[in-house]
Amino acid sequence: MNIAQAVDRLISQSPFLEEAITDDLINISSLARRLRPDVEKILKKPVQEGAIIMAINRRAPDYYFKVSKGIKSFMSKLGDIIVRSDLSDHNFENSPTLITCQRNLIDEIGQEKNIFCTFSQGVYETTIVASKSLDDTIDRIFAGEKRLSRKPGLGSVTIRLPEDNTEISGIYYYILKNLAWNGINVCEIISTTNEITIVVTEREVQKAFPILLSLKKPNI
Repeated sequence: MNIAQAVDRLISQSPFLEEAITDDLINISSLARRLRPDVEKILKKPVQEGAIIMAINRRAPDYYFKVSKGIKSFMSKLGDIIVRSDLSDHNFENSPTLITCQRNLIDEIGQEKNIFCTFSQGVYETTIVASKSLDDTIDRIFAGEKRLSRKPGLGSVTIRLPEDNTEISGIYYYILKNLAWNGINVCEIISTTNEITIVVTEREVQKAFPILLSLKKPNI
C-alpha cells in the first residue's frame, strides 16, 4: 500500500470528512497533520506531511461528490412544506392489545378535521405523534398499556418528496445533515413513500422551517 491509498482509506472511513473536503471546508495542511500518525501506522514508516497534502489534493472526485451533485439537483424539485404545532409524542410498549387500542383511536377520531395523528410501530414499541388536543383521548384509550415515555410541546415540518426519491441515495442524510449542522435536535422522523415529517421541539420548529425551505434553492 502506498501513501495515496492509505490517505484514501482513512478519508473514506468518515463521510463527514469526505463531504467537508469536497465542499472546501477543511484546511488541507491541518488535515494532513492530523492524518500523518495514522498514515505512518498503516505504512509502518515515516511519512512527510507534504506527501500527504499531495495525496489529498490528487484524490479523484469520489462517490460523495457524485451523490451530492444529484441530491442538490433533486432538492429543487421538493414539493409543499407544511408546518404543524401543538403536537405530543406518546410511546408505548408493544402488546397483544395495542393494535386494538390503535383501531379504537382511529374509529373515534375518524370524523374529526384539522388534527394530526400518526403511528410508528417498531419491533418492541409503538410511537404515536398526535395533536395535543388528543392527549386526553389517547390517555383514556391506552390506559391499560405500558407507557414508555411522553413528550409534549412538539412541532413538525412535513416535506412532500418527488416520486423518484427512492432512486436517489442520500436524500434523508442530506436533509438531516442540514438540521444537525444548525444545532436542531430531531425528536422523531415519520415517513411514507413520498413524504418525510421531521418532529422537533416547538421552540425549534420555526428555526427548522427556513432551513428546510432553503434546500429547495440549493444554489442560493
